[in-house]
Amino acid sequence: MSETKGNNWAIILGGSRGLGLATAQKLSEEGYAICIVHRDRRADLPEIQIQFTKIKENAPAFCSFNTDAVNPQKRREIIQELKSGFKEGDRVKVLVHSIAKGSLKPMYSPNGEVLSAEDVEITFRAMALSLYEWVQNLVSENMNHPDMRVISFTSEGNTKAMPGYAAVSVAKAALEAFTRSIALEFAPLGIKANCIQAGVTNTSSFNMIPGSERIMEMAKKRNPYGRITRAEDVADVVSMLCREEARWINGSIVKADGGESLR
Repeated sequence: MSETKGNNWAIILGGSRGLGLATAQKLSEEGYAICIVHRDRRADLPEIQIQFTKIKENAPAFCSFNTDAVNPQKRREIIQELKSGFKEGDRVKVLVHSIAKGSLKPMYSPNGEVLSAEDVEITFRAMALSLYEWVQNLVSENMNHPDMRVISFTSEGNTKAMPGYAAVSVAKAALEAFTRSIALEFAPLGIKANCIQAGVTNTSSFNMIPGSERIMEMAKKRNPYGRITRAEDVADVVSMLCREEARWINGSIVKADGGESLR
């Protein structure tokens, strides 16, 4: 009897906009079945569904969940529902972590609200710890492909201090640490984990950073190509890291910024 070949699934956490949406679009064009987990207001859903319809045109299978990917119970429910819909041979080949849920409060303000320990904990859980929890749950349910790629997004704020960015900076540094440990400890299962350090990209989450317009203009001046990074640029690097030829890239921080960080 010939072996049944199922779908290779890509789960995109935070896939309704920005880097996550561009990645979902790219991977759907390459034949991946797509599962998008996002958290959006009802008023934004009509526009989001238009984008999802475009993805469905290419993907062999598609599903989406408008819920909190960080909540443990919700995560288990998503995984069980996805698993129950798997056909024979279906496996999760790619997990992309693009969750942007964190505090952008300053550490010091003479008048306004300042960053609290709880703010840091919430940001850490959403933007770092959740990566490990998703990998752990997928493995425990035996849904992982024997060559699964785990990819997350970091930024130059991982080492560079910026006003109001402390909680996210802590989370990004932790995200990179989790990536290295996942790459090491899940290697016996064939899993590869890498982090992409994207250049400044005009996304809704970036625009929430205090002084984002000034940061964007500075990024254009710093970049050898005179422009900021596009979401599609980053999605192309995700695609590259998912290929067979990238099987030996593991535990790395890959820059996708056109050389912006060179100066």
